Amino acid sequence: MVKNTAFRSWYYFRMGWSTYFAFVFAAVNTLTVTYFLAIENYPILKEVFPTFAIYIIILAGIGIPLLTFIGYVHFKRTPSYRSESAINYESNPFGRRLFLNSEFILEINQKLITLLLKMQKGEKIDDETLEQMQKTQVEISKHVENRTIFGKEDLDLIKKLQENE
Repeated sequence: MVKNTAFRSWYYFRMGWSTYFAFVFAAVNTLTVTYFLAIENYPILKEVFPTFAIYIIILAGIGIPLLTFIGYVHFKRTPSYRSESAINYESNPFGRRLFLNSEFILEINQKLITLLLKMQKGEKIDDETLEQMQKTQVEISKHVENRTIFGKEDLDLIKKLQENE
């Protein structure tokens, strides 16, 4: 794995900024601006939220559960997160490699189990089964010989697998 300290540092900086600093800064900014520009200028709202502290407590009491529910729906109830995950796998060469290797391992294991069961029953391994095993071996060997971690061979195979679903 190639390590580029500058790009890794840039990535860590962006994650720290967007996940922690920008989130907190945006929340504080939104609460401050909405209270001092909107609530203070409307007497009816000022009666509901007499102080900035009460405003924060009420909004946090409503906002945190509401946003937690929205996050849950995003991850569990809509196709949006599945789409994000698919895009991440397609664009991440290491993720693609792991996915394809697991697909190869499953295919090999299925065929090995079939062979073991036939051997356990005392059945002779027929030519068709041997041909399938050899075909699988050739396909995997061909793919492994031609692929590189940043090449498009893995992505092409993933697209081919998706078309066969």
